[in-house]
Amino acid sequence: MHLRRFGKTEEMVSVFTFGAMRYLESDDNAVNTVMEAVKAGINHLETARGYGESERMLGLALQHIPRDSVYVQTKIGPTDTADEFRRYLDESFQRLGVDVIDNLAIHGINTREILNQTMAPGGCMEAAARAIDEGIVRHIGFSTHGPLDVIMDAIRSDAFEFVNLHYYYFNQRNEPAVRLAASKDMGVFIISPTDKGGQLFAPPEKLRQFAGALTPLQLNHRWLLANPDVHTLSLGAARPEEIAEHLVVADDTGSLTNEERAAFAAMDNEPLTVLGNTLCKQCYDCLPCPEDVHIPEILRLRNMARAFDMTGFGKFRYNMFGEGGHWFPGQNASKCTDCGDCLPRCPCNLPIPELLRDTHELLLGEKVQRLWKE
Repeated sequence: MHLRRFGKTEEMVSVFTFGAMRYLESDDNAVNTVMEAVKAGINHLETARGYGESERMLGLALQHIPRDSVYVQTKIGPTDTADEFRRYLDESFQRLGVDVIDNLAIHGINTREILNQTMAPGGCMEAAARAIDEGIVRHIGFSTHGPLDVIMDAIRSDAFEFVNLHYYYFNQRNEPAVRLAASKDMGVFIISPTDKGGQLFAPPEKLRQFAGALTPLQLNHRWLLANPDVHTLSLGAARPEEIAEHLVVADDTGSLTNEERAAFAAMDNEPLTVLGNTLCKQCYDCLPCPEDVHIPEILRLRNMARAFDMTGFGKFRYNMFGEGGHWFPGQNASKCTDCGDCLPRCPCNLPIPELLRDTHELLLGEKVQRLWKE
């Protein structure tokens, strides 16, 4: 598997990272899935304190793997005091069964308040720095589901060596953050490109038609891996057999081919053709909404559902509004009061309340909970 330098950490990490958040069926399944990933050439294994039994299960797998052959990352949410963070860190060491954590991420810098909490004197970053000095943690980064301005400010703080963030073909909002992180020689880790990137493990037939010889999942990987600013992508397999589809492009990290460029050009054009003057171009000028309706995200889901028949993904995400806290903020379209506050700010002159109602009718279903709260 192709390796890339993970920014200033100087680690040579595999272009796929094993994300250990979905393999929790049993201890045996977890160990077998990790072993299959390592056999495939994956050398970066990532988990989090908040992923249920994940750290403990990864620790079981690590008993079968030479420790110096893999990099281990875990994530811990920010705390108000250094002592509390250190207690959590010690618990992670115990569950993982390791003496050194290669990459420790502050988990979920999703709001301005959480960023401030993270950077406050006497808090979690003090404990992280102490762990670095002791040699038990090698590198500090952060993970985020937050808005672009918060991500950019966290990167500009120069407190971190790597970042875990969302960025895919179907959600390019964080491109400036990817570029800024790369300019600061930070490692760039794209999280959940298969699931949050559009549930590409189960694509609609229309999307398959655009992908040509590749699957939509593989085509999205190629879009990411053709970008030298991206170093590694999360592969969150739940079972060993889910790994193989990703491996097709594990060594295909060069520039996009002519065929791939043509596929993306056709995909770029499809929303314009199908949606016409109702296409939301994701400028975010409509925010803030007085009722906390997440207008651009709702309309992004509408774009995908209408243009590419991605209603399954749209329903999964849409019905999480109001349930995801700072991990997936905002309210759904039912909270729109037709106040019109957003209308003069939209450069495309979209009939936003009308489009919100259309999305609500298209995607409303049973409430969905996030897999993990942390």
